Amino acid sequence: MSSDADDSSTLLRRARGGDSRAFDELIAAYRSELRAHCYRMLGSVHDADDALQDAVFRAWKGLSGFTERGTVRAWLYSIATNTALDVATHRSRRELPVDFGPAAGPDADLDPPSSEIPWLEPYPDQWLTNSAFDRAASSPDARFEQRESVELAFVIALQHLPPLQRAVLLLREVLGFSAAEIASQLGTSAASVNSALQRARASVRDKRPETTQQQALNKLGEQRTRALAQQYAEAIERADVDTLISMLTADATWSMPPIPTYYRGHEAVASFLRRFPLTQAWKHRPTRANGHLAVGCYMYDRTRQAFLPHCIDVLTIDGDRISAVTAFLGADLPSFGLPVEVG
Repeated sequence: MSSDADDSSTLLRRARGGDSRAFDELIAAYRSELRAHCYRMLGSVHDADDALQDAVFRAWKGLSGFTERGTVRAWLYSIATNTALDVATHRSRRELPVDFGPAAGPDADLDPPSSEIPWLEPYPDQWLTNSAFDRAASSPDARFEQRESVELAFVIALQHLPPLQRAVLLLREVLGFSAAEIASQLGTSAASVNSALQRARASVRDKRPETTQQQALNKLGEQRTRALAQQYAEAIERADVDTLISMLTADATWSMPPIPTYYRGHEAVASFLRRFPLTQAWKHRPTRANGHLAVGCYMYDRTRQAFLPHCIDVLTIDGDRISAVTAFLGADLPSFGLPVEVG
């Protein structure tokens, strides 16, 4: 038995004896990957945190029900998945503006932010670093690596699946559990798991782009990726519309959830930029979100005489250009390793 297994067994024994600190330590080894799993299921950091908190409470209350025939990890994923399923069955799927309606015309004004639409939320890449996940997801059944599994296109594709298909696909192809393990976790049969998996694979395959962001960024290379982020930030700070437009693909989109309005194509995006964001003063900091290149955006506040957090621009790369800018307004920039303000 490995040292990790020994430690886990010792912590489990102590936790079953009522040692809450041992239980917290046991959960800590899995908390990061469980939160990411709940996010994939729900498309919301806030819902994921709530689901994880509820799952941890259920695990603490249900310690006596863990028989040790399986692993602690599989047991925790069973609880977290079923908790997330409870949430998903009572919530509408998460959306992005570009999937919600037609693009606005070049001269269209911005609609007010909508709190009635359940918008997708961004996920910090820095929360994905977890060696336990990396080891577990090395199974040949895990077809998605961790950053690929939170890319915007994939998470949106997941949102179009019924919750059970969503859970089966994630447990199998992101986490590498077997059909038998998933059947046990979800209280169903292996045949039902395989049937749901087949339908989920077909649906996701139709909705995902041919090239993932991990493939696009790897092909571009780290040096050119950094240069692209810097060029993007500097162009906005200079209010340089021509440079920004030259960086976009012909049919690029620019959206700003929770604002439903979005723009598509050079003419519409250029008009939007001139009328709205480029009338303000900005500073930027590079980061990563949802496996994408991203930029934290700080808008100048005259009262505070500082640049304050405004949004995070998540950039979708196609070749050496940007095919989509998704500006998540009001995002918590410190969660992405960024400062609370810029002087």
